[in-house]
Amino acid sequence: MLSFPVTPSLLNHSHLLHHRPYFSFTVRSSSSSSAVQEVEESSKSTADAGELSSELYVSPPFPQIRAAKRVVLVRHGQSTWNAEGRIQGSSDFSVLTKKGEAQAETSRQMLFDESFDVCFSSPLIRSKRTAEIIWGNRKEEILTDYDLREIDLYSFQGLLKHEGKTKFGPAYRQWQVNPANFSIDGHYPVRELWARARNCWTKILAHESKSVLVVAHNAVNQALVATAIGLGTGFFRILLQSNCGVSVLDFTPSADGGSPHICLNRLNQTPNSPVAAGSSGGRKASKRIILVCYGTTQGDSEASVAYSAEQPMNMLGIIQAQKTAELLLDLNVSSVVSSPKNACVQTAEAISRVQEAADCLGADCVPRYVELKKMNDLDVEDILQQSKKAIHLKSIYHNTFTL
Repeated sequence: MLSFPVTPSLLNHSHLLHHRPYFSFTVRSSSSSSAVQEVEESSKSTADAGELSSELYVSPPFPQIRAAKRVVLVRHGQSTWNAEGRIQGSSDFSVLTKKGEAQAETSRQMLFDESFDVCFSSPLIRSKRTAEIIWGNRKEEILTDYDLREIDLYSFQGLLKHEGKTKFGPAYRQWQVNPANFSIDGHYPVRELWARARNCWTKILAHESKSVLVVAHNAVNQALVATAIGLGTGFFRILLQSNCGVSVLDFTPSADGGSPHICLNRLNQTPNSPVAAGSSGGRKASKRIILVCYGTTQGDSEASVAYSAEQPMNMLGIIQAQKTAELLLDLNVSSVVSSPKNACVQTAEAISRVQEAADCLGADCVPRYVELKKMNDLDVEDILQQSKKAIHLKSIYHNTFTL
């Protein structure tokens, strides 16, 4: 789950993204329904003439869809060139390592219960092999799409990173600090990638399927997520995708027959802990936000009851909330912000109770106070009721430094 401005207010729908965020962030997620945003403050800057800024992406409307559609994006497992630190781009000389094969198998298990109708894959060996492992013994053929290949990096491809820095100097520096405006061999790779991702969505949404698996690469999956939720090329490297990281987008038909409603349901979900120590992508964070979805509700198990966070959690949901609270046990959370819906509040209270008791192991210890707030801005039910599947978010916000 994801928010864009770094405030307690969470937005999960592209139509709600009106303002340019004044922070950049990276996100990591685990196999639970939680994700970590490590937030790095950045000042506003004015783009030079001819350069692209990170304003919200302006593109033609997405094609109309007749039924709700879920798209699951997966990055390939670790490749031989990943392990070597070599720039891959759209080259096709690397294959999955043993670790990469194992990551793909773990992803297969994570997605075992998903009833996919179709699988789209990049034609590159590392992604195609990952798709084959995840797709397993399904009878349907995997569809390869050349537009799903990794970003084209031209003369950079095949170089070790230090070689790129030595050989290309200023161009490599621009690739590192200003990728949206990076050019090489007469091309703007990130701009080309965004256009290609938009073309991929047209083909994916046109396919007559309700559940779609897409197996591709870090950069192209970033571009797919960004173009879906209305973010421009300035957000490249913000929505990082780990090896075999899973991101999920839900598309709901619009009542007026126009562009569908789009909800980012998961971002970079991996089997790793979302609260592992260390920096993200080498960037130190001054603030961290953890986003958690509420536990399973009583309505989930009753076909006649719409999926709604208004329902209290069932026993499974209570267990899920408690397990999430335990996962976050080692963090010093100072504030929990929740949607006012019943299941969201229950989940927030479970996390708050564990946090307050976390440092209190002695008989004379005084529990630490964790502020619990309810915020109506987190309730997006009016939008999501159109798909009869309300997804509400809760964020846990605290001011700790990530070392």
